[in-house]
Amino acid sequence: MTRGFYIGRFQPYHNGHHRMVDRIASEVDELVLGIGSAGDSHSVHDPFTAGERIMMITKSLVEYDIVTYAVPIEDLDRNSVWVSHVRSMSPYFEIAYSNNPLVIRLFEEAGVEVRQSTMFNREELEGTEVRERMIEDRDWESLVPEPVVDVIDEMNGIERIQRISETDANGM
Repeated sequence: MTRGFYIGRFQPYHNGHHRMVDRIASEVDELVLGIGSAGDSHSVHDPFTAGERIMMITKSLVEYDIVTYAVPIEDLDRNSVWVSHVRSMSPYFEIAYSNNPLVIRLFEEAGVEVRQSTMFNREELEGTEVRERMIEDRDWESLVPEPVVDVIDEMNGIERIQRISETDANGM
């Protein structure tokens, strides 16, 4: 049995992430999704809580036959021990998936096999683009799996991100 690890902030989980999971699912028996920056929420950069992101991921992955685990990974801000921190929060895994140069380097230095993947439609399928569309009340729903739309609607996530993106420059 082979278990892979894929980390991201998933703010929100979008179709680019989903395509990556689809690829990984063909290579492993089980998949751990590490929810990075788990302690961050309620900001334009990180609007959703770790629990909300777990819901987005879990509901989006129902269609897959592989066993998946979504685990929150809080920021450590000490790169030299980051991989051991990740391992302490996650089920054991043999392969890490990432395109982030720092993450790749850290896993490789720790002796973990790292696999990279082609980014899918990176111009649109990128968290910043999805969040900007939410703030500007433009189509964002086509960029995420349908269960993510449902989760964001359930938590009134659009109102949240629009509200926190406002400034008080013209206020009282």
